[in-house]
Amino acid sequence: MYSHGSESLIKQAREIQDSELQKFYGRLVKLLQGKELGHEAVDSLQRLHLILSANKYIRTLPPELQKRLQLLLSSPAEQFQVLGSAVLRETLPTSGQDVNYSQENISQLNSHAAALLLSQAGSRADLSSLCAQLLRSLESRQSEGPPHLLTHTLPILNTILTHSPKCLTEDHVTLLSKKLVDWLRYASITQGGGTSSGGFFTGQRSRQPVPIAELDGTVSSDFFTVLCVGQGFTEDQWMNVYSFSMLRHWLLTYHSVSNSNSTADTDDRSEVDGSVVSMVSATSSSSRLLPPKERLREKAFQYCQRLIEQSDRKALKRTDTDLQKACLVEAVCILDSVCEEDASLVFRTFPCIKALFGRLSSDLSFARVLLPIAQFYLNHGEMAAVDCEGVWKLVFGRFPAELFNDHFLAHELLRFLRLNLESLQLRVPQYTRSFPNLLKFLAWDSPAVVDDFLDLLPSLVTAGTAVELLHTLLDLPCLSATLVLQVRSTCLPISEAGSRALLSLDAFRNPSFRGLFLFLLRGEAGSGDTIDRLSMLHELLAETADWPRVVQCAQIVPVLLHIFFNTVITVADEKLLAHLILVILERSSLLLNIPKYHKEIHRVFSCHLLRLCKLHPSLVVDQSHEMLEFAGATANVYSKEEIYTHVVWVLGEYLSVSCDSRCSVRLITSCFEALEAVLFEITSSAPPPGAACPAPRAVTTLMSSLAKLASRSHDLIPRVSLFLSKLRTVTRGAPVAWCSDEEDLVAIVTRGEELWSLLKAPGVAQSVLTPPPHVTTPQWHRDINVAMPLRLRVLTNLTHRLPHHTSSF
Repeated sequence: MYSHGSESLIKQAREIQDSELQKFYGRLVKLLQGKELGHEAVDSLQRLHLILSANKYIRTLPPELQKRLQLLLSSPAEQFQVLGSAVLRETLPTSGQDVNYSQENISQLNSHAAALLLSQAGSRADLSSLCAQLLRSLESRQSEGPPHLLTHTLPILNTILTHSPKCLTEDHVTLLSKKLVDWLRYASITQGGGTSSGGFFTGQRSRQPVPIAELDGTVSSDFFTVLCVGQGFTEDQWMNVYSFSMLRHWLLTYHSVSNSNSTADTDDRSEVDGSVVSMVSATSSSSRLLPPKERLREKAFQYCQRLIEQSDRKALKRTDTDLQKACLVEAVCILDSVCEEDASLVFRTFPCIKALFGRLSSDLSFARVLLPIAQFYLNHGEMAAVDCEGVWKLVFGRFPAELFNDHFLAHELLRFLRLNLESLQLRVPQYTRSFPNLLKFLAWDSPAVVDDFLDLLPSLVTAGTAVELLHTLLDLPCLSATLVLQVRSTCLPISEAGSRALLSLDAFRNPSFRGLFLFLLRGEAGSGDTIDRLSMLHELLAETADWPRVVQCAQIVPVLLHIFFNTVITVADEKLLAHLILVILERSSLLLNIPKYHKEIHRVFSCHLLRLCKLHPSLVVDQSHEMLEFAGATANVYSKEEIYTHVVWVLGEYLSVSCDSRCSVRLITSCFEALEAVLFEITSSAPPPGAACPAPRAVTTLMSSLAKLASRSHDLIPRVSLFLSKLRTVTRGAPVAWCSDEEDLVAIVTRGEELWSLLKAPGVAQSVLTPPPHVTTPQWHRDINVAMPLRLRVLTNLTHRLPHHTSSF
């Protein structure tokens, strides 16, 4: 895990002697006493941090060194702030030792000092004490404290709120809510002096304070927000920005605070002491009579309304345009949170949200803003009785169709779906029908979004979508290739002189094949299950089989198919399951030719074919014609050994009167003759050119199925017995063309002898090969007080004698 050099340093740090360590402490104290700290001090602090962190025991530093390290927290050089905080965090107070949140520590607060204080808090009481100190510092007038203190307080409180919201009391919530109201609504409306220390406050230098400006350069006529610009900004304007950045988190979390020790006066008449602007403005405010939390919601509502109005202005700089979009996202999310708390605000908010959606819906560059709007419609559209059709057409239609290659949008849209899965299933019919569009995100960048679709896929499987969804999953690599062609088609010229053109790209541009690709690119389900000319499509896309996106996409299809089949058995009836079996048989030969893709899909098909037939044995009779057609094709033995073997086993196992009363002697005979013809053909001739010998498992499964069918129709016993008796003489003659491995041949012959011996006694053969249900129930194996039937003992002895590699079936 570590390099050799790193391991050597860690070993030295762990084995350092105490005497040497004390000398090192002394040298470091002398270094830190100097007026200017250079590279030697940096190197020594880094070595000290390594020594402390490499040892699992907490070391105690000398008091003088501890004091010097604490002084580094207020160093003008951030590098020393970082190193001092990192070293002190490795010397946490021991259990039972109180952390000292002195006024001096609070006054020296910055982000690195705050990280130290938070790491030293060993309990909720410690955090509550720190919160109390921070909030007391907020109550003082700005002139009474350090100028930088306020700018670090809110981020620290926000961090505490994230990790332990219950450490704040109701009094803390009341005070901070009042402060947030004052900073959000009543910040200064004139520009601060000096140069701007932020990237989005720009303007011409002026000695006299001038009013703040909007992003389009006009003078602002309303209160200050994060979208106002100027030459510089004051402390309370900074606090306005910080307050807005933590407002949504605060609104979502302050319900979790402790209600104990609450002495808050919710009818406090002073919004924020010492704010002249606040007192003047409050005299005409209808929100004056509201409790602090309700006042905060009202001011948050006004602030977000103003941001939405400001976002309609054309910014002079591109960075400010990006800032507008970010603020719009946050504003809409805050309005959503506010309306969740107070439903009466829904009717005041919806006209603004509806107008914003109308203004932005035609511009897909605002897609990440439109998602929070969709969240607002989902949460409150039913209460406001508004038409949400246009919103869902955009979210499930244009977004995936046109922005499937936008990684950020893909992440946020899929997160939106996961968070609202239950509501979408109940209230948005477009959701389940939109899977052809949503799967474009997976087809384009499967490694990044596969986890999302593992959660989403079960919600897309319904009785109405199951068949089409199965086809779509199997064609997902084709969709991946088509999306790549779509992107290349817009970027590459129609023809390039002197270069080899992509045949698939030419096909994509050819009007004759346009329908095939348009079906893959469809945005909604319901236009058909699959493509009539699917084999032609696979030929057109043959050269895409080794493209990275296509290969990655093909690798996750088997996983998705497992989820699909696990879900579909919970929602489908027997008629639908019978249709799915037909799809399995049909699509086993209609797959894009990607290395290993066929084999993996056949393995999944085989697994779930057995499962479906075990749950509903009558499916074998329902689909007997198609299964016999599949099992009677000798070519399938060589090209689809996995699924072919399982189909043959299913026919032999469940084509029985005990499973379905409709199973006639005629049907059993028809199945026997089809399997007999295949077995005779593959054991009497060499495999086709280019094909390997048939798998031993396929041969033994064919023999076992024939024996099972014969045991249910005794007229067939002589035919299968004749074949099995002839098979005994195979090993005595020349090499066998259809089996190249001698051990496999011996196993096949041994299996044939066992079956031949059983068929000599038809009654025993039927009970052994197809035991009745009461024999295979768990009771016979677990209840030691019940005598085991004789035929179960015979079956046990037979299975114990079978070779391991031929006993799967």
